[in-house]
Amino acid sequence: MSTVLITGASRGIGAQCALAFAKAGCDVALNYCRSEEKALALIKEIQALGVRACAVRADVAESVQVKKMFEEIRTELGTVDVLVNNAGIAHVGLLTDMTDDEWRRLIDTDLSGTFYCCREALPDMIRAHSGVIVNIASMWGEVGASCEAAYSAAKAGVIGLTKALAKEVGPSGVRVNAVSPGVVMTDMMAGFSDEDVAALKEETPLIQLGTPENIADAVLFLASEKARFITGQVLSVNGGLVI
Repeated sequence: MSTVLITGASRGIGAQCALAFAKAGCDVALNYCRSEEKALALIKEIQALGVRACAVRADVAESVQVKKMFEEIRTELGTVDVLVNNAGIAHVGLLTDMTDDEWRRLIDTDLSGTFYCCREALPDMIRAHSGVIVNIASMWGEVGASCEAAYSAAKAGVIGLTKALAKEVGPSGVRVNAVSPGVVMTDMMAGFSDEDVAALKEETPLIQLGTPENIADAVLFLASEKARFITGQVLSVNGGLVI
């Protein structure tokens, strides 16, 4: 049985990933930063499925907190076999209006946080000559989005990190891939009006927006034995909006 760590797992895509892995029989470590109540409620739901689970608070933008998080998980559940780097924040607005602190916070969370977690997980995976990392990117990291320049840059960095790291650790038996979601109905869509959502749906060839379950299914596949010959890839789950 594998132990899976999912960052940003208290809600949205992260929570659905946690449930998907638990239903597959994995022990699950949930990382959260602020939403403790939601994380603890999800833990109870996961434990009811008959697997072990723990919730660990850490801001992935802080390397010291990430290190401590991994130490806690090793004590509770053992070494991490599968890492899902999902934690992230967004920022919508003109680049010229973005402050240094806003830029730094987004890059530190979305890109540096992925790096910190990979760095902590890899020594155990390399020793075991086995392990999987799945990074959550974005279609905007592939093609860029107006008024989301920082987010696009961070997610493009995640894609570059994924491809390079896959080459670096492949000889050690570790696979690294990314899932690149399109427009998914999560809390990040809270700032969009009904008209904006309807327009995005119209632009998507499948004429529908994604769900957290759609993304979780892709993550679970990439972490499974069915994907044992897949590494360094970006699996786009976007309804055909970006091809």
